[in-house]
Amino acid sequence: MPPMAVVATDLRMLNGFLVADRLGKVVGRVECPMYGTAPDVPDALAVRSGFLARRRRVVPAEAIDDVDDSSRVIELSVERDDLTSFL
Repeated sequence: MPPMAVVATDLRMLNGFLVADRLGKVVGRVECPMYGTAPDVPDALAVRSGFLARRRRVVPAEAIDDVDDSSRVIELSVERDDLTSFL
């Protein structure tokens, strides 16, 4: 498995970042980290698509290709339609 840029970035510090898929389409903004396998280490992000949107998408850590701290943008290695949505 190739090294990923997200390893150096703590997923807990990405609230408010803009998320774009591999085609450059905006997915939404990071709402909060999601915990699954370990209670103290997040393994995914909850991303809300709009200001009043109820649906959110799950962005697993493996789908994050690059995190640009200066522009506060997260680039994904998958397309927007490949992400799971939830309420």
